[in-house]
Amino acid sequence: VTFAGEPVPLDLFDVKEALDRELLVNTYFHSQTIRLIKLANRYFPEIEPMLKKNLVPDDFKYLAVAESGLTQAVSPAKAVGFWQLLKGTAQEYGLEVGAEIDERYHVTKSTEVACQYLIDSYKKYGNWTMTAASYNAGRRGVDRQTERQYKENYYDLLLNEETARYLFRVLSFKLIFENPSAYGFTLSEKDLYPEIPVHTVEIDSAIDDFAVFADEHGTNYKILKYLNPWLRDNKLSNSSGKNYEVLIPERGFRRPNAWDPQ
Repeated sequence: VTFAGEPVPLDLFDVKEALDRELLVNTYFHSQTIRLIKLANRYFPEIEPMLKKNLVPDDFKYLAVAESGLTQAVSPAKAVGFWQLLKGTAQEYGLEVGAEIDERYHVTKSTEVACQYLIDSYKKYGNWTMTAASYNAGRRGVDRQTERQYKENYYDLLLNEETARYLFRVLSFKLIFENPSAYGFTLSEKDLYPEIPVHTVEIDSAIDDFAVFADEHGTNYKILKYLNPWLRDNKLSNSSGKNYEVLIPERGFRRPNAWDPQ
């Protein structure tokens, strides 16, 4: 078993049992894991090219599964989106965060920021395993424990329960998603959630009512917001004339017979 090309020392009893725990949890929590496999088919094709472009190992797509379950989640600490970005971190890396626009909910843009954060962490730690741990605990949190324990290997560190389980949760998703039938999940192609065919519409002015905007572009407010959750209001002031790309679904996409997975 490897993570981002780095071997997982399963010959160590504590490491083996930690992974076994997460495999048991995610294998027998059938409803949740099945839904995640279905969702991954929709969103991984968007995330994977971003990781590749930024030279971040493909295994990091499973961090988004562990972080948010591939939903636009909001944590008690107000971390937001697929990659659970805090406001300060998002703004530090160039995302717009405000009442009308919050790009932490933008799958592509938030993935780009996650990649940059991960790259910066890799430059610091020199390995992807500690990079992943620091994404969960923060660099200061990881540094505090390495200084306290005189160890710099994730598998040797005593960490808070969430971070201690974190990489093993990621690994369990990797193992199950790459070979679902081996863990009792039998899904055909038609069971998976397909990508939604879209085109982009550029806006560089105010929008008074996104429900009207949606209707003018052949969709409805519900679907517009599903595809563009980063639009946080029903209007857009855009006093600066900034350019935004809004995703619009292709006509007919909501009909089940419109899909042909083959």
